[in-house]
Amino acid sequence: MQESKIIHDLKWRYAVKKFDASKKVSKEDLNIFLESLRLTASSFGLQPWKFVVVENPDIRSKLLEHSYNQAQVVDASHLIVLCRNTKIDATLVNDYIDDIIQKTGADTSSLEGYKNMMLGFISNLDENNAKAWAEKQVYIALWNALSSLAQLKIDSCPMEWFSPEKYDEILWLTELWLASVVILPIWYRSGDDTYASNDKFRYDSEKMILKI
Repeated sequence: MQESKIIHDLKWRYAVKKFDASKKVSKEDLNIFLESLRLTASSFGLQPWKFVVVENPDIRSKLLEHSYNQAQVVDASHLIVLCRNTKIDATLVNDYIDDIIQKTGADTSSLEGYKNMMLGFISNLDENNAKAWAEKQVYIALWNALSSLAQLKIDSCPMEWFSPEKYDEILWLTELWLASVVILPIWYRSGDDTYASNDKFRYDSEKMILKI
């Protein structure tokens, strides 16, 4: 039986360790990828995140030492920093409702129930739970990013091993009520990256998927 494209793309993807310095992600493909990120699903549709595209080589050089000198940070075509909102309050809900009204012309009263439901959820979150909730949303975006990149045949290497505090300082994220969660260098794999030929090991479906 012929393998489906989605399964083929997911098997093709791996965490690239060595990039081809002669290739750069085109503006067209980058825009498609960023649009796929924008369309990521989120709880209530609130989108408590921002995605920072770091292209400036000087800034990336500064980030390198706070990324445990992992070369992907400077070698990749683009460095994407996925950030969570640090201000999880009524403003997040009100801005979202206002955007819906502006784009659809919906009557404010028709969205009152939806708005109050979201406000109730947000008001019950303490600082730690708000942070955890927002980070979970960012990881939904990360998976969407990896899947979209695989379809575009653009390589990536998601990374958590970096100093979020230093990233937030260098990229002025704190002033924007943002905090970095995970970073994602993107480019194209090198022909001599030995990881490219490694088999992908996952548990068999019988071990991971429960049918009740």
